[in-house]
Amino acid sequence: MSRYQKDPLRPLTAEERQELTRLSRSLSAPAAHVERARALLAIADGASYTAAAHQVGRRHTETISAWVSRFNREGLAAVRPGHGGGPRIRYGADAQQRILAEWARMPRREQDGTATWSLSLLQKALRQADDGLPRVSTYTIWRTLHEAGLSWQKSRTWCETGVAMRQRKHGVVRVSDPDAAANKS
Repeated sequence: MSRYQKDPLRPLTAEERQELTRLSRSLSAPAAHVERARALLAIADGASYTAAAHQVGRRHTETISAWVSRFNREGLAAVRPGHGGGPRIRYGADAQQRILAEWARMPRREQDGTATWSLSLLQKALRQADDGLPRVSTYTIWRTLHEAGLSWQKSRTWCETGVAMRQRKHGVVRVSDPDAAANKS
């Protein structure tokens, strides 16, 4: 018999039970979500922590106990694992919104030196802005854009063939290739 539980699972609401049931049966949800939902449902149905741990393939009950405590505090948000190590996340929701706002702004050729954003040019613009992010990396920008459902192929704009805007010492100039039509065919 298991010993006394310091933080037993609170009673589930109908919505929580329905969502946990849906998650526990899902074939497309992340495995960690499914595993936590199955364990929480087993405990809600009267199983011990040990039985719930064995049901989801865990050896120890401490993990199940931590999942239950977190579920009691946070509700359904506890099914999604938290930050799992590595350096702490430096840029939160506000910084990510700032990155998306800068990406949505059309670049000005004179100021930004480009007609379309690349990761390095977006990084440069964010670092130089007064309300920008002085230490943002291209990986952070890429991750933020990727999480927002954006990709390089979908967001690219078309430019005139054989014509490009280039940054020179005296400013941005239009450069054209006289053989562009011959190279194209």
